[in-house]
Amino acid sequence: MYLMYVDESGDAGNNTAQTRYFCLSGIVVHESEWRGFVDRIIQFRKTLRGAYGFPMRAEVHSVEMLRKNPFGIEKHIRLAILRNYLDELAKLNSISITNVVVDKMGKPSSYDVFSSAWRTLFQRFENTLVHGNFPGGYRRSFGTVYTDATAGKKLTGIMRKMSVHNPIPNRWGGGFTNHPIHKIIEDPAEKDSASSLPIQSCDVVAYFLQQKLAPNSYIRRKRAVNYFDRLDGVLNKKASREHPQGIVFL
Repeated sequence: MYLMYVDESGDAGNNTAQTRYFCLSGIVVHESEWRGFVDRIIQFRKTLRGAYGFPMRAEVHSVEMLRKNPFGIEKHIRLAILRNYLDELAKLNSISITNVVVDKMGKPSSYDVFSSAWRTLFQRFENTLVHGNFPGGYRRSFGTVYTDATAGKKLTGIMRKMSVHNPIPNRWGGGFTNHPIHKIIEDPAEKDSASSLPIQSCDVVAYFLQQKLAPNSYIRRKRAVNYFDRLDGVLNKKASREHPQGIVFL
């Protein structure tokens, strides 16, 4: 069984004044590697506690970490902590990260940013499972999805609909063929990010994906625009043939 943990960055509304991009990042790990994955993050957190006094139980939430300072840690150190988090994830050959981005610029007001992004992420998860392209190459494995505790009912509706009606454009000849997803089992499960290290890991990934595309002034000033690229070795590049890092753009 492959487990996909997902978090988002950016606003899912159509107003580009908020954010131009809506990003989803999903970290996938096989059940047999799950304990090792979590233990590595726990060990990393212990290192942060020893080096910077960052509490073990404090939630890693990138936006809030750079906006506020509840632990008396200087801002450039907080940015370094997030950079080190990316580097720690990049060392793990047991994970694969799939990324979906909706560029809201030019989309009609009727375009459903949220649903389009999530449907695409679910489809890429399904496709990669079918072809056995995740670490370990377990082609007979199934998958399940864990998300931050937001919009659970809407995600369940999307997943259930795709399991019955999932039209995919034909490569040749036009038209669509129904390909219901069958490798992803159960409804998406909601997790409280405050108590889920994998979800917090996804938060860091999605944040720096957003900053790669539309960096804020602080990220530009600190030359952190390309921190996302530190993950290059663990990105699911099979997700899109149209982008060198496999990022799926809508």
